[in-house]
Amino acid sequence: MKKIHAGLRKLYKHDPIKADQWVFNRSSSPISRRGFLSGLSRMSAILGAEIVFSQYMPSGVIPAALADETEPFRIEGKHPQLVVLNDRPINAETPAHLLDDRVTPADKLFVRNNGIPPKSVDAENWKLTVDGESAVKPMTFSIADLKSNFKHYTFQLTLECGGNGRSEFDPPAQGNQWTTGAVGCPAWSGVRLADVLSAVGVKEDAVYIGYYGADSHISLKPNKVSISRGVPISKAMEDETLIAWAINGQDLPAMNGYPLRLVIGGWPASVSGKWLKRVSIRNRVHDGAKMGGYSYRVPCTSVAPGVDVDEQDMCIIESMPIKSLITFPRSGVWQPLRDKMIFRGHAWAGDLSVERVDISIDFGQTWKRMHLEKPSNRLAWQHFSGQIKFPKKGYYEVWARASDQNKTAQPMVVPGWNPKGYLNNACHRIAVKVV
Repeated sequence: MKKIHAGLRKLYKHDPIKADQWVFNRSSSPISRRGFLSGLSRMSAILGAEIVFSQYMPSGVIPAALADETEPFRIEGKHPQLVVLNDRPINAETPAHLLDDRVTPADKLFVRNNGIPPKSVDAENWKLTVDGESAVKPMTFSIADLKSNFKHYTFQLTLECGGNGRSEFDPPAQGNQWTTGAVGCPAWSGVRLADVLSAVGVKEDAVYIGYYGADSHISLKPNKVSISRGVPISKAMEDETLIAWAINGQDLPAMNGYPLRLVIGGWPASVSGKWLKRVSIRNRVHDGAKMGGYSYRVPCTSVAPGVDVDEQDMCIIESMPIKSLITFPRSGVWQPLRDKMIFRGHAWAGDLSVERVDISIDFGQTWKRMHLEKPSNRLAWQHFSGQIKFPKKGYYEVWARASDQNKTAQPMVVPGWNPKGYLNNACHRIAVKVV
């Protein structure tokens, strides 16, 4: 009910008493974020406007105006409107309208930590060791060594938490209840991981790389690792895979891995290790913390919602699915009937490129193609924009749907269920009241 109230407060910003009265009258029967409000007349009354095209509204969802909620909480170095989902370890997402920048500012980049960041960092004496069974000659580098011995590169790379969108799964999945804001696409600067691995030497039997960071396990037990994941050697050797020390030309934020991290675009952000201390070249699939079990894995084949899945039937998440986000306008805006409304946002598709983005104002019955720009480089998100004229006054939802180069499109609603609530790429939607 708290979430519904927040949405009503935004919708009725000129009449907050109406929102308070509705919540008071409904307090005996709470409604969940994705719960169903029975009766279109009741929903229209709550919204203060006719729900245009309501006959096409998918069953099981409430209007976007009522589902929207942000609860800002201050994190040092981050925008004050980031929404904190957990404080130990700290995890915070970015409201969709704050992601309108083409290049994500450092203070608007989401925070996803599995452990406790190091309390003090001495960047001048920071060391990175590269070793492993498939390393020809293990070596250790300072950040100065990396900067002086290897060519520098800057790429805009999309990072998205594998659990982004988890809050919409039913039955609910355990973990941080991300909505849409665990994604960003800053410009990262550093050296290619491939160049560093080549300097060390990669044996023919190399299969994977694994990383180790300086963060501590939340238990603070000295020998317990919070997270140590990795990627196949082919992904590690891609041109865009970086050992980075800068974001948008500045030092990495403390919460995002200062002073050194991996950035591996297009795959779940968990493979982009922060506070990087060690990279191991493995002759097997890396077996570090959160590489096994159900962590960052989904069922290899579709399963019914809520069923138990054996560990051996779970597959490691690799390339992220096609997805899009409306970043302007923000959900809950009022629009004059006489004017066209301008839309813009971003779309991304893991290792693939985005082919098209469409928007719908009638719950998917018809779609209008948006203008889609090329990415600044491979693995960067792509910007879309367009405008539309609404046919009459009332409440609308604007849905965005992207399709990748293989013609795979986003589903209208939450895709196949999985035990950990990963890879929700359902269409993003915003609420608009036309007056």
